[in-house]
Amino acid sequence: MPALVRQLRGLGGCTHPVRLDGHRTEHELNPHTGEIGRVLHHLNSAELPAGHLLVRCNNRRATRCAACAEVYRRDTYQLITAGLRGGKGNPETVAQHPRVFATFTAPGFGHVHNRPTDRRGTARPCRCGLLHDQDDDLLGVPLDPATYDYEASVLWNAHAGMLWRRFSIYLRREIAKRAGLTQRDFPKAARVSFAKVAEYQKRGAVHFHAVIRIDGPDGSYSSPPAWATTELLTDAIQAAARSATVNGPVVDGRAHDFRFGRQLDVRPIRSADFEGPAELTERAVAAYIAKYATKGAEAATGTLDRPIKFLAELAHARITDHARRMIRTAWLLGARKDLAELRLRAWAHMLGFRGHFSTKTRHYSTTLGALRNARAEWRRAQALAALPEELRSIEADQDEETTYVVAHWAFAGIGLTRGEEWLSASLAPALGTEGEPTHA
Repeated sequence: MPALVRQLRGLGGCTHPVRLDGHRTEHELNPHTGEIGRVLHHLNSAELPAGHLLVRCNNRRATRCAACAEVYRRDTYQLITAGLRGGKGNPETVAQHPRVFATFTAPGFGHVHNRPTDRRGTARPCRCGLLHDQDDDLLGVPLDPATYDYEASVLWNAHAGMLWRRFSIYLRREIAKRAGLTQRDFPKAARVSFAKVAEYQKRGAVHFHAVIRIDGPDGSYSSPPAWATTELLTDAIQAAARSATVNGPVVDGRAHDFRFGRQLDVRPIRSADFEGPAELTERAVAAYIAKYATKGAEAATGTLDRPIKFLAELAHARITDHARRMIRTAWLLGARKDLAELRLRAWAHMLGFRGHFSTKTRHYSTTLGALRNARAEWRRAQALAALPEELRSIEADQDEETTYVVAHWAFAGIGLTRGEEWLSASLAPALGTEGEPTHA
């Protein structure tokens, strides 16, 4: 039992681990001759307490695995923060670069139940005549589903990633134009860096939150030119968002063209110690983006959190009628040969959106992979520290140059047995976040 506890503790609370069959053998290796020597260590999955090697699922969705999603959320927070105030390989001077927090919404596809506000921020009654509460399940539901443009809504989600790409191209052009530079000379003077996350509105349409920054030509390590200001960046974003357009497909004689909605919010980001109520701080922006990194369409619209194989599955799914209509629309559109490249059936559970939920430019900050590697190194250091002194010195002497590893693992299933679930649940209060750092 203690051995099984240790194995489950290593999952950090993951509830749907991947079970692997196989083995791993470490041999002594002569770095000069390449000769493989004696066996240093052998691990067979059948000898493990659970009968398999258990590996975290690393699912980012909170509805699928809360523990792994929390790790993903914290990593995203660190990634965004590093691009705002430095750290994780970014210099602290990056906090002085012009940067804004921008929200790009989807256009309208029909009237929905909402919670409008006046200029003072006071909530007003909806078109239906009711003053909806913030948690009202009716929010985002079409007032008249029969006239709501489900086709355009699904196709908007399918083209949202393309529209963002078009916007990012236009943004560089708009900044260069305001700086009096040509497209060829702009990369020599400045660079645009950003990190964005996709969020589903309650009506099921995707919109984007993004941190956008102007750097020098070498990214965060170089100072932006004197002409680069927050005001110039804001103006360029607004112009690029208005100009960006993606020509969509023609469905039954109806042409679809996509652009961002009229509601565009661009706000400057102040330092973390700024306490003004009307301004955004670095910490608030990072926390806001990280929150949506673990949520999909299921969190906002009550839809599915996994793909479907047959449309008949919707009959038994516990989802909202609005989500059911959007999934059905995506499924039917996915049967058209002229829309095959959109893969709408594969992404019907995502209401047509098939892009990455979080993306960033190369020079914005560190990567999620680097954060995961740092955490793996931390785990190895903790495991080494827990060994007896005589074994610790042996393990420390075995580096990659003197060790040859042969491993073979095969998929054996997903999840825990009932006994393992019970034991894992009893360990949950003590596990917490396993005491692991979420920073490099």
